[in-house]
Amino acid sequence: MHSRALIGALAVLPCALAQAQSQANPGNAPQLPAVTVTAPGQDADSGASELRQELAAEQARTPGGVTLLDSEDLKQRSVTSIADALRYVPGVWTATGTTADGAYLSSRGSNLDAKNYDGNGIKLLQDGLPVTAADGNNHNRALDPQAMRQGIVARGANALAYGASTLGGAIDFITPTARDTASEVALSLGSHGDRQASATVGAVNGDLDALVSVEGRRTDGYREHQAQERESLYTNVGWQLSDQVRTRFYASYTNNDQELPGSLTRAQWKDDPEQANPSNVTGNYRYNVELWRVANKTSWDIDADTRLTVGFSYENQQLYHPIVYSPPYFSLLIDTEQRNFGSLLRYQKRLGTHDLLLGVNYGQTEVEGGNYSYTPGGSRSLSDRVDNQAESTELFLLDRWEFASRWTAVYGAQAVSASREARSVTVSSGAVDNPKGDYDSINPRAGLMYQLTPATQLYTSVSRLYEAPTLYELEDDVRGGDKALDAMEGTVLEIGTRSTQPVGANKWHWDVSAYYAKLRNEILSMDDPSAPGTSLATNVDRTVHAGIEALVGARVALNGGASMDPLLSLTLNHFKFDGDGTYGNKDLPAAPTYALKGEVLYRQAGFFAGPTFDVVGERYADFENSYKVDGYTLLGLRAGLSGKGWDVFAEVRNLTDENYVSVLTVKDQASASDAILTPGESRSLHVGARMKF
Repeated sequence: MHSRALIGALAVLPCALAQAQSQANPGNAPQLPAVTVTAPGQDADSGASELRQELAAEQARTPGGVTLLDSEDLKQRSVTSIADALRYVPGVWTATGTTADGAYLSSRGSNLDAKNYDGNGIKLLQDGLPVTAADGNNHNRALDPQAMRQGIVARGANALAYGASTLGGAIDFITPTARDTASEVALSLGSHGDRQASATVGAVNGDLDALVSVEGRRTDGYREHQAQERESLYTNVGWQLSDQVRTRFYASYTNNDQELPGSLTRAQWKDDPEQANPSNVTGNYRYNVELWRVANKTSWDIDADTRLTVGFSYENQQLYHPIVYSPPYFSLLIDTEQRNFGSLLRYQKRLGTHDLLLGVNYGQTEVEGGNYSYTPGGSRSLSDRVDNQAESTELFLLDRWEFASRWTAVYGAQAVSASREARSVTVSSGAVDNPKGDYDSINPRAGLMYQLTPATQLYTSVSRLYEAPTLYELEDDVRGGDKALDAMEGTVLEIGTRSTQPVGANKWHWDVSAYYAKLRNEILSMDDPSAPGTSLATNVDRTVHAGIEALVGARVALNGGASMDPLLSLTLNHFKFDGDGTYGNKDLPAAPTYALKGEVLYRQAGFFAGPTFDVVGERYADFENSYKVDGYTLLGLRAGLSGKGWDVFAEVRNLTDENYVSVLTVKDQASASDAILTPGESRSLHVGARMKF
């Protein structure tokens, strides 16, 4: 299957759907979510409410784990990274160990190599358009929670509505507009020299609206050689062309310079977790990125039951990344330019009791530049010339059919056609490494939902999983040469329930799901034969990814209009090899066996206060299960106060100053002398204030 064939099929299918409409009963056809545009001077909360309702409707029509995010909740606490934004999303393991732009992400056991340069396994989107590169590699520094109005996390195969072909699913951050967000200024200060400020100004004039947001962050870091300086600009302009057609243009720029403190041995971590790896200081390891992005999305409500949406994005990233310095033997500085183009087309149609979605994503990525040997602050020389390319086309069709009272069948399929080519030329010898491959698959999905009560759903689904390798994984193939890795594939079964249930004056809500996936050809790592202890990519015959994900919360009414609001996010992981010839049934590394995160807040008249907690289980740092990293428990406190147009907050993290491991580097078989542990943040205080106008 090829990209042209998929796009040709896309052109034909809307016509077929339009013909089928004549056979439907329009009087019984449910309506698409309404699009409401606020008038000048109207409270932006009404626009935000419409957006929340649309995302909640998407969650309610998905037979699997989906979590919603709201920036108003996030702005009541310290959020300096995507890991903070995803704190209460079950099934997603997030951790930071360098600075805000170095978050490690794993969803349902994706990316268990825990490589800090190849965060694959989750499709990251902004306004429905890709931030993830066409090869599946993530640069989560481009997904800024400070520039998000709403967000949706669809885990695993539940991301079919976004066309995602990944083990972990998709995360879509929706940016604020002048129609759903008030103008504001915000400032936060924290321990370890952390300071962050932002300003957002928006205006609405008839059919036009515009918003501009600027942000700056400086931090010294809680470890040596961990400073960061970041400046960002976000803007969008919307135009209501008619009652049926609207378009929005987006532009953003980020300049991020950060130092990398590196990983420590177990002895170093216990002796002084705030120290940097000496090599990182001597070699001045850094992760400097200059990024700009433009995008457009246009929607046409053809009639009350039909909507067509098209969009594109273009992104350019300049990376300067010194990461190895071991004179006189070897040094490595990566200096590359990455260009990403993405596009989408969505055709939505109500046909009687059917809610159809037809979509296509197309992405292209080019990486040019080289690997250099270097002297910190001095000369450098080109060692390898890099020219990598990737393409990906995802065509998908989804039907949500209310075939009986309380019953909805959700079924569809995704067709994937992708190509990868990693080309590297050794300057000294002229030798060429050029692994490349084509990847095609049809991935069906079927689910069933039952509305047990007006507030409670039961659901189940079975889906095929498929994920092609990234360019980094092709470059790191343990076999070397021009051979290409196989794509990961498998099947996942999921069951669950969700509800928002009033009980007298109280309200309870839950979203609980359990899943079991059997995978073939998962791309993990094994020992490099020429450098024992160093892991390179390979396909593993069989693995199992299973787990339980639960988000449970309540609002318990107290006297005087007060309430007690508990919130608990629980993730239980069961990730294992399945009768592997080398590893048997050993546990997969990196992700903890369980993670429990929660808070209990007292609220009254705009005031809130209460404890927070993290209870994280043990995990392994190697595939041999010979190097265990202990679990940990963190305690914290949160408090805040809101008034008309303003709010303030204070948060203490790691109140007991626990020394714990946040992120780790995976080895085939780790030893005590390996520097693979990244300490978590020590005790810290963060305060912030915001004013709307």
